Amino acid sequence: MSQNNLSFDQLLFHNSFVDELPGEVAPDTKPRQVPGVCYSQVKPTPVREPRLFAWSEELADFLGISRPPEQGPAVDALAGNLVVDSMKPFAARYGGHQFGNWAGQLGDGRAISLGELTARDSSSWEIQLKGAGPTPYSRRADGRAVLRSSVREFLCSEAMHALGVPTTRALSLVGTGDLVVRDMFYNGNPQPEPGAIVARVAPTFVRFGNFQLMTAAKELSNLRALANYVISRFYPELGEPSEAVYQRWFAEICRRTAVMVAHWMSVGFVHGVMNTDNMSILGLTIDYGPYGWLEPYDPTWTPNTTDFSHHRYAFAQQPQVALWNLVQLGRALTPLVPEVEGLNEALELYRTTFTATQQDMMRRKLGLLTVTLPEDTALLEDIHQGLTTSEMDMTLFFRQLSHVAPALRDSTQEEEPLFRQLIENASYTPEPSAVHDTLLAWLRRYAQRLQHETATGEAIRVGMLAANPKYVLRNYLAQQAIEAAEVGDLSLLNRLMQVLTNPYDEQPEHNELADKRPEWARFKPGSATLSCSS
Repeated sequence: MSQNNLSFDQLLFHNSFVDELPGEVAPDTKPRQVPGVCYSQVKPTPVREPRLFAWSEELADFLGISRPPEQGPAVDALAGNLVVDSMKPFAARYGGHQFGNWAGQLGDGRAISLGELTARDSSSWEIQLKGAGPTPYSRRADGRAVLRSSVREFLCSEAMHALGVPTTRALSLVGTGDLVVRDMFYNGNPQPEPGAIVARVAPTFVRFGNFQLMTAAKELSNLRALANYVISRFYPELGEPSEAVYQRWFAEICRRTAVMVAHWMSVGFVHGVMNTDNMSILGLTIDYGPYGWLEPYDPTWTPNTTDFSHHRYAFAQQPQVALWNLVQLGRALTPLVPEVEGLNEALELYRTTFTATQQDMMRRKLGLLTVTLPEDTALLEDIHQGLTTSEMDMTLFFRQLSHVAPALRDSTQEEEPLFRQLIENASYTPEPSAVHDTLLAWLRRYAQRLQHETATGEAIRVGMLAANPKYVLRNYLAQQAIEAAEVGDLSLLNRLMQVLTNPYDEQPEHNELADKRPEWARFKPGSATLSCSS
């Protein structure tokens, strides 16, 4: 940690969003429609006893912030109890499509941005407190967040960053000392739970829905002002805003979104609630709610109980849903780009970028780097059926395959026992079983294909291990950390933070954190499926 780091309460904030865009100073936090503005200035509501639970040392050092003691002025500021003079806290106004239906005004109902900090590389980062109390956009809610969802957001933000996935970040997790009443599965059983606040970090939290609401409300001057703000601050390489630049900007949003979703698919991540208000204008993963990783591999799986009837946001649907969301954003930008042909070209760029990025990432996961053969396309496509029928744990399968590949490449061992052992280690259906025949046939094809690679078996192994993580934030592990934290034991939370920020390292002392989901976790609430309740 640098000796020059400052305490969070001593930092100088700047406030470009508030200073450059039209907004209001909210008279109170009563829920209401707020026409004609991009945000409402509103202060966080203090909590009873803020206490630091977890901290991202790597992000803090990048931002020039020192780790605070468990309690004190810095933690007060991270909880919203202390607002320093340079902060201009605000809640953003936006709308969105939720599960495919237009929901009208939504906005930051429990997230309050404090302002922006300048990092060591001179980049600007917005600090947002999630769970900081009611705002004019809270609708019927209390503006708070429970420890359960806050642990999940904190850990997953930093875990995804370590995986190399474009994402928002998390600086701190603070317990509030207050209880928050939530109905976890919306089944008429509300319970008091410990409250918490996550300090989220991103260059900006502007979403597709910010632009959608401006167009829906026919606030075209605000639409243009917001677009110009985002372009000038986050896409300056595109040039001064103009019709041509708006078009290139949309194309770049499409490209970044494609890269983000390809990363999700590469690591088996399911976002769970891809509403347009949960889509970042920067192509970052945002709003970690009912997410999960494939265990076992099932293209139709969603972790979100709210989505069980339609599976709109299931794993295999994510690329198409992202495209649908981009279409909605494109429609919102038509007042700025009357010639829609350019917008349609950008949508095609999404398709080609996603396909190329996904194929490239899959080739890296399989160690197919030095040669391209005609049969490669079919090999890459056919793996999904084998993983599905064999109920393979996606993370374990690719990690195990990374260790097996050298023997397959160099023909140093008989293949069939290697295949059987790999399946035994990574499948949720025990060997022997006929359901594994499809995957076994694919593995034989893969072994033959590896023979054409010019790299050594060891070089292939090293490359595959760098593309296939050993550790991901499995829901049952998150749930165990939550249950321990709820009774004051933060040891597993901090251990997971340590392990997940180095997901490609072996870390043999933590091997059990890479194991298959245990049978007891298959139906346990929070360990398999979740709701949007938080």
